[in-house]
Amino acid sequence: MLRAALRDGTAARHSVFEVFARRLPQGRRYGVAAGTGRFLDALERFRFGASELDFLTSHGVVDDDTAAWLHDFRFGGDIWGYAEGECYFPGSPILRVEGTFAETILLETLALSIFNHDCAVAAAASRMVQAAGGRPLIEMGSRRTHEKAAVAAARVAYLCGFASTSNLEAGRVHGVPTAGTSAHAFTLLHDDERQAFRSQIAATGEDTTLLVDTYDVAEAVRTAVELAGPRLGAVRIDSGDLRVVAEEVRRQLDGLGARDTRLVVTGDLDEYAIAALAAAPCDSYGVGTSLVTGSGAPTASLVYKLVAREDVSGALLPVAKASPGKSGTGGRKHAHRRFQDGVAQAELVSASPPAPEPGTEDRPLQVPLVAAGRIIGREPLEAARERHRRALAELPPTALHLTKGDPALPTLAER
Repeated sequence: MLRAALRDGTAARHSVFEVFARRLPQGRRYGVAAGTGRFLDALERFRFGASELDFLTSHGVVDDDTAAWLHDFRFGGDIWGYAEGECYFPGSPILRVEGTFAETILLETLALSIFNHDCAVAAAASRMVQAAGGRPLIEMGSRRTHEKAAVAAARVAYLCGFASTSNLEAGRVHGVPTAGTSAHAFTLLHDDERQAFRSQIAATGEDTTLLVDTYDVAEAVRTAVELAGPRLGAVRIDSGDLRVVAEEVRRQLDGLGARDTRLVVTGDLDEYAIAALAAAPCDSYGVGTSLVTGSGAPTASLVYKLVAREDVSGALLPVAKASPGKSGTGGRKHAHRRFQDGVAQAELVSASPPAPEPGTEDRPLQVPLVAAGRIIGREPLEAARERHRRALAELPPTALHLTKGDPALPTLAER
């Protein structure tokens, strides 16, 4: 497309692209805008060096004129988007990219690959945090996804309320608090469980977390408390009927005087399994596979569509495809959320800022991220984490239900 547009003269036409979801994953009541920080970092590094250009030219992907254009490429347009951590709904323009057609079309895959992954993980993480009801969650999904996706997932999980991650690279790069436990392999390495526990306690202290379901759980708990005493930090169970085992282990710990020893539960948990453990005496949960795969929705199904472009007179012309089932609405969009008595009522998407109705108030949702190629929308991860907490608190109570349902807010299109 770039090669052809450069040749026919349309590459310089001012264009507006928007990222949005036509629908949420089946049964989900809200989406979470996530990946903005990673996108801005990636945009800043988005260049075509000698090796990339050699590949493109030698394989006939681009001609010499296009290669010369790519050699000098720097995005010089404007980008607006939903602030990271904000909730979104079908049709919400969570990203708007403006500039020449040439520079904006190049960002399609970059934007979609980041936002589709991060928004999918964010929606799952947010639901899990709600299901946990205030109990801390540890992100433990690194072994179930691509190595770079694992770091991104850990960042997003923390943004949505997880307490920590076992991914140390996420701690190094993004400042996410880290935590972890030993594996069954460490117990199996030693001649017996007692030797393994003694070694771990000697290396990491009494406040460590011992894995107690390699062999017999009750015997392991007795051994753990005998060796570490009542100051033992935590025990982890990873198998069996978790509710029943948790109750048995809690009774045993209390009976042995280890009343302050925490109980960490792991083992193929998702938001529904976490909710089912609400009455169990668990202190925290470790979640892996379901988190990094979006708990059944591994993509947010976001699209990047041209909604307006410059015509021959220089005016901005709304454009949209008319394909059955995939039709769009042309024109640059403004997004606001309507509130009444502090509770969100609707998502308003319009060609201009809407006029509030009596008794309501509107909050703009899009913030500037890039201005004339200069990144202006960076913020600390903690700011996005706090924003997500506030965004959930503004939604009607039905938004937080785990049962399948329609989006919590209707998206109202206004001209």
